[in-house]
Amino acid sequence: MSKIQAEHLGRQALIYVRQSTLTQVRENVGSKARQYDLVQRALDLGWGREQIVVVDQDQGRSGASAEGRDGFQHLFGEVGMSHAGAVFSLEASRLARSCIDWYRLLEICALTKTLVVDEESVYDPSHYNDRLLLGFKGTMSEAELHWLRSRLNGGRLKKAESGELRLDLPTGLVYNNAGKIALDPDEAVQQAVRLLFETFENAGSARAVVRHFRQHKLHFPTRELRGMRKGELRWQRLPPGRVSAVLHNPLYAGAYVYGRTEVQLEPRPGHIRPAEKRVRRTNPEDWDVLIRDAHPGYISWDQYLRNQQRLEDNCTNRRESRGATREGAALLQGIVICGRCGRRMNLRYRDNTHYYRCQLAYQEYGEPLCQFIRGEEVDAEVTALLLDAMNPAQLNISLQALEEVEAHTQQIENHWRLRLERAEYEAALARRRYTAVEPENRLVARSLERDWNEKLADAARLEREYAAAPRPSRWIASSEERARILSLAQDFPAIWKASTTSSAERKQLLRFLVKDVTLTRREDVIYLGVRWQTEALSEIEIPRRLRVYEIWCTSDMVIERVRSLAATQTDRQIAVLLNQEGLTTGVGLAFNRVRVRRVRLKYDISTGCPEMPGIFPDGKRGDGRYSTHAAAELLNVSIATIGNWCQSGKLDSVQAVPGSPHWITLTSDIIAQLRKPAKQVHNKRQCSR
Repeated sequence: MSKIQAEHLGRQALIYVRQSTLTQVRENVGSKARQYDLVQRALDLGWGREQIVVVDQDQGRSGASAEGRDGFQHLFGEVGMSHAGAVFSLEASRLARSCIDWYRLLEICALTKTLVVDEESVYDPSHYNDRLLLGFKGTMSEAELHWLRSRLNGGRLKKAESGELRLDLPTGLVYNNAGKIALDPDEAVQQAVRLLFETFENAGSARAVVRHFRQHKLHFPTRELRGMRKGELRWQRLPPGRVSAVLHNPLYAGAYVYGRTEVQLEPRPGHIRPAEKRVRRTNPEDWDVLIRDAHPGYISWDQYLRNQQRLEDNCTNRRESRGATREGAALLQGIVICGRCGRRMNLRYRDNTHYYRCQLAYQEYGEPLCQFIRGEEVDAEVTALLLDAMNPAQLNISLQALEEVEAHTQQIENHWRLRLERAEYEAALARRRYTAVEPENRLVARSLERDWNEKLADAARLEREYAAAPRPSRWIASSEERARILSLAQDFPAIWKASTTSSAERKQLLRFLVKDVTLTRREDVIYLGVRWQTEALSEIEIPRRLRVYEIWCTSDMVIERVRSLAATQTDRQIAVLLNQEGLTTGVGLAFNRVRVRRVRLKYDISTGCPEMPGIFPDGKRGDGRYSTHAAAELLNVSIATIGNWCQSGKLDSVQAVPGSPHWITLTSDIIAQLRKPAKQVHNKRQCSR
């Protein structure tokens, strides 16, 4: 029974034509002709010419996804609305390279009873056997795309390992007539690229490079790599992203690198294309190929590594990064470590001063601030330590320490060299074993070949690790350089204190010598651990600044003085004595009766000489004086009589202020002289004062 029925012939015949690239459209004319010949096949199968629709809008589009293929979307819609009786395609790969798109099309064709026709046969997706065969063809089409990509990538990698694969060169590098990478012959381009690297070397941050170019109204070149303007040079303003791209590109250091980026798929639920490709920059240890000193460069490889380390330190979104030096007054910005939890401390400016505070636990977990330390005293101590370290004697010791570091670096280099030699020897030994085996002994040959490949991979991995490992730059000062450095040390304090030296420059000078500073607040002192770039440690303890309530608190001397005077002196008398001795309150005010009384009440000091009579039941206070009521009882007279005697001077008495109670001195002679044998009674109203 023929699969082509009248209902199929009554609908359209869709001829789908596609080639992946415009180059294929232009050069692969045979494939294009074969696809258009499907029109004749549709005529031979019974469709009329007016029913045949050629869908060729997707010329030059990849079949890896349905996204962006308008022709395929149109064909899909026509099939879904039952307008198509058959879909013609040279092969399954022309319709789709993705099994998701292929099976979706087969599902719709089966529901709408639409045939699928290729160059060889006619298939009905509603029949199980035909659908199984079409599904297998779609799977093979997708696998073929994978194999093609794998072969192409393998060929590119093989060519890149020898340094012969042509790369997209950044501005400043070009291919010469011999096909080798060389510096751009345009001197203006070379000067602009060198200026960028020199500015970063001096300023220390990509943002500072942007500011420098903007302040001087400088432009940076861009050479077009593709399109109709290929090779054309454009000058434009320098954005921060461009500076970062130039600084991160190892080609400027004369290195040939392949595999700096990788493509990752990011899920996109709900979209026609379920995953989107994202290009991610790989770490240096994951680069496929790294050939140092492969061509001329603008900087050395050591300078490139220093630039990467500086860019890493400038990042502020990482806990271990110091951040770029800024214009703030805090000298230790970015290099302060908390001595309690080990986290990097942040900065806070307030009221024309700055503080170092450890707040990461507070930000992430809501815990209290770990430490909060005022910065002026800390900065002053570190500055004094730095200036002291820059004297010729200390600097001479530092130069000797650098030579020790150089010797240690040389030991590390020798260690790496021996490891590389061992890996190369093992790879060469595996190669000799493989070449020595008889070709007929295939089982042994395959095993030896696999071992050879593993040794080569180990050697290549070790070389990448060695190339990416950060190493100190080798430097030993000559006698002339040592003398020049020692002479410059004499001028360092003047340079440091000069008004023309900015805060950012001071911080940069400090970072050349100091790696980090650890701060720990203790009970009475603040501990400073200064770690130098030579890994030496200097430890300092400075007195802790008093808190506000501690500054305003009454001194221990005043408290003890009040305690000693309270037994025999009134609060007013104590205030007079304290003022005469030059003592003040915590806030620097002179004493009066009220302030002395507050001190007594706060520190629980009882008075022996109150100014009011109701405190002591016997009426006698600490200095031996009696109240008016007690004196009247003792002398058997009225209170009025005591008052008269005090006013006339017959009795020695004191008053805090006029009108206040009298305090009277009564000796045994006075009592014997003035005491009445019996209590006197007066009709007058007596008032006890």
